Amino acid sequence: MFLHSHDRRASSSPHIHLWFLVSVVPLAGEGGKGLTALRRRSRAKAGMGGESGGRRASGVFHVLMRRLCLLFLVVMASGSEAQPLPQRQLRVCADPNNLPFSNERLEGFENKLAELIAHELNATLTYTWWAQRRGFIRNTLKAATCDLLMGVPKRLDAVLTTSPYYRSTYVFVYRPEDGLAVRSLDDPILRTVKIGVQLIGNDGANSPPAHALARRHIIENVVGYSVYGDYAQPNPTARIVEAVATGAVDVAVVWGPIASYFARSQPVPLAVVPVTPSRDTPTLPFVFDIALGVRWGEEAFRAELDAILQRRQPDINRILDEYGVPRVATSEPRSALQ
Repeated sequence: MFLHSHDRRASSSPHIHLWFLVSVVPLAGEGGKGLTALRRRSRAKAGMGGESGGRRASGVFHVLMRRLCLLFLVVMASGSEAQPLPQRQLRVCADPNNLPFSNERLEGFENKLAELIAHELNATLTYTWWAQRRGFIRNTLKAATCDLLMGVPKRLDAVLTTSPYYRSTYVFVYRPEDGLAVRSLDDPILRTVKIGVQLIGNDGANSPPAHALARRHIIENVVGYSVYGDYAQPNPTARIVEAVATGAVDVAVVWGPIASYFARSQPVPLAVVPVTPSRDTPTLPFVFDIALGVRWGEEAFRAELDAILQRRQPDINRILDEYGVPRVATSEPRSALQ
């Protein structure tokens, strides 16, 4: 699964040390004649004090064995210290240029959440970086180059998801100084102002707001902004929020975590207001539960993650608050969302 370490190989040094130390146990007498003299004395005493000599020989044997056993334990202990247990790794799949979620400098809230989870698992945190474009899951999680996606819709079929750790919504972003107060997709003002919407995918696939506006025949005054943007620049998803601040568009309909995070850094005040209704049609929601994602078949890993999410939810909420992530309450119990 996600335990990746070098195979632990036992060192041959304990055996070398044992045989070396056996060779220096003081059995020999003075000079090169010691062993021969010992044999002669043993034969001479065999008829005179064989029983006493036998006891002495037995004593020497037992002392030797005790020393060897003690030496073996010491060597094995030192050998185990030299060969640490394999370190667990938490391998995260992430986009290197996708604030407020993640980046290579580990500044996103998903980076912070990954650090929290790694700490709970007593694991070393590593990343596989890949831009979140078409093929992201195929080239990362499904290719087994990493083991965890930090933020996916709860009902995404491509992966096995945990319980959600937050629920957010699409929002309207506009300049209050313009006298706007947009709350609903049915507000008549949306037929006369210029509206920015996010487009998903290289083929310009429509996001929920674009679908909802088209269903109301609001098309000609809509401007599309790719969620990918110019990837050569930092924070490409910020462009749609910046367009509101500069007046390039009057209103934008943006995924909440992106809108709230970048609105705070604009040179003019921006209103960030949840879209209503939260579900335009039975198949077109604007509110999504966000969860962690793992490979199908890794239920044990998911159970570990679910336990961490439940135990550390107050800390997770503080991370989300720090990044201004707008959250929508849910009346569904945690078990019902699994």
